[in-house]
Amino acid sequence: MRVLALVPDAFGGYGGIAEYNRDLLRALCAYPTCSEVVAIPRQMPMPDVAEPLPAILTYVTSGLGGKLDYLVTVLRVVQSSPRFDLVLCAHINLLPVAFLLRLWARAPVALLIHGLEAWRPTRIPLTNFLSSRVDAFISVSQLTKRRFLGWAGPKGNGGFLLPCSVDFERFRPGPKNTTLLDRYGLAGKTVVMSLGRLSASESYKGRIYKGIDEVLELLPDLTEEIVDVVYLVVGEGSDRRRLEEKAKSLGLNKHVVFTGYVPESEKVDLYRLADAFVMPSRVEGFGIVFLEAMACGVPVVASKADASREAVRNGALGILVDPSDQEDIKAAVLEALNRPKGVVPEGLDYFSYGNFERRLHRILDTITVAEEAVRVEYEGKG
Repeated sequence: MRVLALVPDAFGGYGGIAEYNRDLLRALCAYPTCSEVVAIPRQMPMPDVAEPLPAILTYVTSGLGGKLDYLVTVLRVVQSSPRFDLVLCAHINLLPVAFLLRLWARAPVALLIHGLEAWRPTRIPLTNFLSSRVDAFISVSQLTKRRFLGWAGPKGNGGFLLPCSVDFERFRPGPKNTTLLDRYGLAGKTVVMSLGRLSASESYKGRIYKGIDEVLELLPDLTEEIVDVVYLVVGEGSDRRRLEEKAKSLGLNKHVVFTGYVPESEKVDLYRLADAFVMPSRVEGFGIVFLEAMACGVPVVASKADASREAVRNGALGILVDPSDQEDIKAAVLEALNRPKGVVPEGLDYFSYGNFERRLHRILDTITVAEEAVRVEYEGKG
């Protein structure tokens, strides 16, 4: 079995989707009948980050120069070796390219969906048309799956569920890093943390989707009960300046620290600085950061309003709040801070990489039936 994977980013990428795609490619390469996976990333923001690649993964990085460059690279790959058994499209915006390859490679297209990008029709009519004609789709969460079916509704295609996973060898409890404590002035402080991209494009009515505005607005009240509390906001993006100005206007200069971009190598130690991880988001497609924080033994507060509730197993692994209710968020933060630190929730192994790989392999067992159907369809036309 040969698989062609069109991915926004993976190895050399940063953030939750890149991490998910790395796990996806590793699990694809571990499928018993898979002989080769050819993956073509659309972007590679950290090309100098060295990561070991699976032995049967061919990672083509010659299409990073733009849309046309990417299309030319994809076509060259397929022209040189057109026989593929599956085209895996890891972002809905890449569907037109994936369907072009479906005609050429005569292989089924499986679409991977993460969150908001698939919750409603896109701005591109062709992409919307193709969304209802994929041979299979894989969703990171039940919420995203349900919302995608609500508008795209591929006929006879109920989709598959493949939630994120977490690396328990890397993310695990440990002491607070003294170097980072000194860098951010957190020694002796009670630390509440959020981690995510601070993008103005991911906001609604001037409020970032991640729930950072809600935590900032809560802090003046929270500091009256916990005088040494500090809110650690980890991440970079175009909305950072507005959030910094908001913190200043609320008189929170001593209680908020914005780290900006942090390298992957520091992420585990940053989680370990936190006494509670809080993200009352509104449109999270899943939230791998919740898994990472819990694996590091940090109590988490997640949202009832989006798919982050699935990351905490509907409250079994963490605390759920209504992001529009400040009192609810405050009570949850106080509860999280009172929970023991360094304890990994029982049941978090549901999201182990081993379970991720087994789930994907079961999905592939089913998709191979679709592969045969597509092959017969084209052979009949040819």
